[in-house]
Amino acid sequence: MTKHGFTLFLFLSAVAIATFRDEQEFCENESCNEREFDKRHFYSNVKHCGETPLVLSHKLLDALPLDEVDGNFIRTVNRCVFSESQPSPLKEPLTLAAVAQDVLYILDLNESVIQNEEFVRCVSGGKLFPGSVPLAHRYGGHQFGYWAGQLGDGRAHLLGEYTNRKGERWELQLKGSGKTPYSRSGDGRAVIRSSVREFLCSEAMYFLGVPTSRALSLVVSEEPVWRDPFYNGSVIKERGAVVLRLAKSWFRIGSLEILTRTGELDVLRYINFNLGGVVNETAHLIAHWMSVGFAHGVCNTDNFSLLSITFDYGPFGFMESYDPNFVPNTSDDEGRYSIGAQANVGLFNLKKLLEALKPLLTSDQLSQSQQILREYPQIYHQRFHELFKAKLGFLGNEEKDSYVIAFLLKIMEDTGADFTMTFRQLSEVTLSRLQKGSIAPSLWALSDLSSHKHFRDWVQLYSQRLSRVISDSDAARRHRMQGVNPRYVLRNWMAESAIRKAEKNDFSEVALLQKTLMEPFMEQEEAERAGYASKPPSWAQQLRVSCSS
Repeated sequence: MTKHGFTLFLFLSAVAIATFRDEQEFCENESCNEREFDKRHFYSNVKHCGETPLVLSHKLLDALPLDEVDGNFIRTVNRCVFSESQPSPLKEPLTLAAVAQDVLYILDLNESVIQNEEFVRCVSGGKLFPGSVPLAHRYGGHQFGYWAGQLGDGRAHLLGEYTNRKGERWELQLKGSGKTPYSRSGDGRAVIRSSVREFLCSEAMYFLGVPTSRALSLVVSEEPVWRDPFYNGSVIKERGAVVLRLAKSWFRIGSLEILTRTGELDVLRYINFNLGGVVNETAHLIAHWMSVGFAHGVCNTDNFSLLSITFDYGPFGFMESYDPNFVPNTSDDEGRYSIGAQANVGLFNLKKLLEALKPLLTSDQLSQSQQILREYPQIYHQRFHELFKAKLGFLGNEEKDSYVIAFLLKIMEDTGADFTMTFRQLSEVTLSRLQKGSIAPSLWALSDLSSHKHFRDWVQLYSQRLSRVISDSDAARRHRMQGVNPRYVLRNWMAESAIRKAEKNDFSEVALLQKTLMEPFMEQEEAERAGYASKPPSWAQQLRVSCSS
């Protein structure tokens, strides 16, 4: 319940935060190979993977309306939440390019499973895990501020649910696994370029402490896929790839919008979540994005999670030179989704969520919901303030803390100082050296910052603020700050370097980045040699990313 005493008492197992029965009970009560599904649930050309010790279930089939029309053909879909859809296996030979061991453990799998060819086929769409019934989710969305109609999973297949030994429920989804009824004009595929970025960034965000979907595996093939990366008519041949990703739920704001827009209020009544919780957690999520310099790139309502996690990694970017107008997506001509606009876009999306719910609300519930939304800016600014205070090592609260933070960000903007490394190097330099202006050349971001005419004024304010906490020490400050200010983030040039090698079947840098980003707050010898904490190379300035994937 929110403090306004309002929640929607409807049901959806995908979104409700509840305890689900242990999936091992399912295997004890009935044979994993003899579930009472209609014959249309089993596909002749996609075999079930019986040698991998992972059994899925599909409570969603019992809880939510299923498309009554069979087949993967593209169409307008009505009166359902999911359509059954068969994955299209990638053409072999297949290469398991990367696996997240941490996610293997989430699924109670041993590392030895990656040696199993059946496992590789299962995580690429060639075979199905026992109990799997592949589904494509129907949703719509506001894209760049305008209603785009039916969208849906155009190249993703929800394989099923798994509840692990800890009682955690996860939904497994393939991305890049072929056409669905929602593919529109697409081919249902994803390419190496976008798949490497998705795999690495979802795991990087997790280890930065940001709520996110997870990625288990990356499989690449020799299958040709044709793309126009920058929508300029220059079509190139790339190669297909599939990522298996996990989330507690893949529902998004657009999941509800499509039901309201089509007048399917009886279906909408299945949905259950706490609006106050969504508002609160969305504000916290975007504040966390800002604290690590992350710009999502496509904050449409169809990319905004109802569980307030980061997912659908497309033309994202970690800001280098501090710039509130930083736009990672070259498709975003107007800068609607610039890093500095993300908080306002979050509010726009939440308003669209409330619009979708409005037909179900009484006048009192609507009034309470509107009040909840009005609290969003305060929630966001408070969390932003808390995170940036921690980045500066502040203890306690002082009235002028916001001014000290804003002053620093302003001189960072004026000098183009690197966002990540400015905060990191502030956590590495002693306060005495900072006060003396004795900044070593290796502290390149601070060197850039120190060129500002008001840098010493800021240092004085910063030092005075720290000195007022008598019990604190400079060593303790630096230790605290190094625990929240990463030394490594997935900069676009780092991802691009790994992609160029991966396209030549060299996955060594994917592995190095994966290893590095698992411990982003710890200095690592290999990462230092690779230049991951150095000034970005000059060629990085010419990099562009778009919605093409």
